[in-house]
Formats: sequence, structure tokens, C-alpha cells
Amino acid sequence: MANGTIDSDQDFQHLADPYRRELLAHCYRMLGSIHDAEDLVQETYLRAWRSYGAFEGRSSLRTWLYRIATNVCLTAIDQRGHRPMPSGLGAPSDEPERPVVASPEVPWLEPVPDAVIGADASDPATIVAARESTRLAFVAALQHLPAKQRVVLILRDVLKWRAAEVAELLGTSTAAVNSALQRARAQLEQAAPVRDELVEPSDPAQRDLLERYARAFEEADVAGLVEIFKKDAVWEMPPFPEWFVGADTIVRLIAAQCGPEPGELRMVPAAANGQPAFGLYRRGEDGVHRPFQIQVLAITGEGVAQVSAFFDTTLFATFGLPDSL
Repeated sequence: MANGTIDSDQDFQHLADPYRRELLAHCYRMLGSIHDAEDLVQETYLRAWRSYGAFEGRSSLRTWLYRIATNVCLTAIDQRGHRPMPSGLGAPSDEPERPVVASPEVPWLEPVPDAVIGADASDPATIVAARESTRLAFVAALQHLPAKQRVVLILRDVLKWRAAEVAELLGTSTAAVNSALQRARAQLEQAAPVRDELVEPSDPAQRDLLERYARAFEEADVAGLVEIFKKDAVWEMPPFPEWFVGADTIVRLIAAQCGPEPGELRMVPAAANGQPAFGLYRRGEDGVHRPFQIQVLAITGEGVAQVSAFFDTTLFATFGLPDSL
């Protein structure tokens, strides 16, 4: 009996572990939090391990694990609600010089490192699909969908499940699944990123733009940022609910709220949600640069279209960034 248990445990681990990363991406899309997603993947594997002896193989192990993970996520959504971005809560502010006030009680959306949920590097099509389905704007839009619609859209449009499979998981009809999918797509149509506007990371023009962007912050060339941002660029910065639109307004915000001196800020490149990102460090009175914010950028051919600056410095460890420079 003991040997049988050991063999079963080893068998489960060997067969289930290859799906851990994609399940983490699934839970992240559902919850909008890398920390919650990691906890829920652990819960998924614990439940699956306990039930593995009763797994009859009527579906693939991958499908079975997704069913468990989805149900775990649905329970978590019922308990925790959704995670918004500031731009999803109200109109933009037109007073960039006015002091901003944090709202730490709001469970804000979190970025996710590409290294944590990255797709198989040997499959370019998979990489593109993974980038598009984890983009910050897409995940933020998902958070505003009712939980069941969120499940249906992710399983049907991202994971390409058949309607009948989704209906079986949710205990509903195929017609109900198709109806939910139509409603979810309609709600996301305006909020999701436009694929044709997304610039590939390998684009030399993007690399040049990112270098100019980082240099402007490090040299405190705030005025130079105007040329880098799109005219209608968006800037948001959880846990502050205020957000801002327009290159001139954003530059006024940075000058008024941060007012950096040359050398005060340093930028370390990163990658989040299939997008370019930076860990921004600010120099303290002791001369040491410490974590200040994680910036996730959306870039189009016209420049930086959006910056999501996350002031949760615990994210630096998640991104594998140093705690000081």
C-alpha cells in the first residue's frame, strides 16, 4: 500500500507539473493578481493530488486540471471580488498638480512577469497568443466581466475549448455558453487592446523608444518625455485612484509629484504582461537607490500610449529585481 502511494504520488507529479505555468497564467487572467494566482495553483494541485486516485481519464489530465483550477478561481472571485485599474473606476483627473491620495483598501490589479508565465519559446504562435491574452488592458477588461462570463470568454477565446466542454464544466447548456460568450465579447470590444496597434518587442524602433524613455527619467528630462508620449497617452498608478490623459498633463504630473533631479531615478528593464516594463528606483538620502515603482508600458507606432505605474514595491521580488542599486 505504501509503495503504491509513493508510485501514485510520483506519477501525479511527473504528469501534472508540465501544466503548472499555463495554469498560473489561467488563474492570473481570472483573478488579476499574481499572488492570488500562485495560491490558487497550489490549491488546484492539492485538490488534484487528493483526487488523483479517482481520476478515470474520461478527459485529458490537462482538461481535468483546468476544471479544478477554474472552480477554485470562481470560489475566489465570489470571496474577493474583482481587481480594477484606476482607469476602470471613473473619469481622468485634470489637476496633475493636486496631491494624490492612495486607496490601499482597493484590491488593485497586479502585473505579472513574463518570466513567470511565458509561453514555450520554441513555438512563435504560442508566444504571440500568450502575449495578447495576458496584456494588462485585456486582463483589466476581464475583471469587469461577471465571473461566469469571464470563464466562458477565457476558455472559449483564449484556450479554445469547445462550447460543449465549457457547458459541462459550468453545468449549463451549450446555448447558455454561446450567449454568455456573445455578451462578454461585446463588453470587451472597446476595452481590449487593438492588435494592429501593438508593436513587436523585437522592433528596433521600440528599443530606441524605450532607451530614450529610460534616459529621460534618469536625466530628469521631464520636458523630453512630451515627445515620447502619444498626445492622448494614459498614465495610471495604483494604489492612487487618480489617472491622467494627455502627454502635457502627464509631464506636469511627473514634474509636480516627483520633481526628480538628474541621477535621482534609475530604470532597470523588465517585461510584464507581454509588454516592456521597468523597475524604477529612487535615490534616498543615503545615496542608495531603492524600489519605487514598476512601470508597464503600452507602445504603438506613435509612441508610449499608456504607462501603468505600480507603487507596490513587493512586486520587485516577484520580478526578480534587486532590493537596491
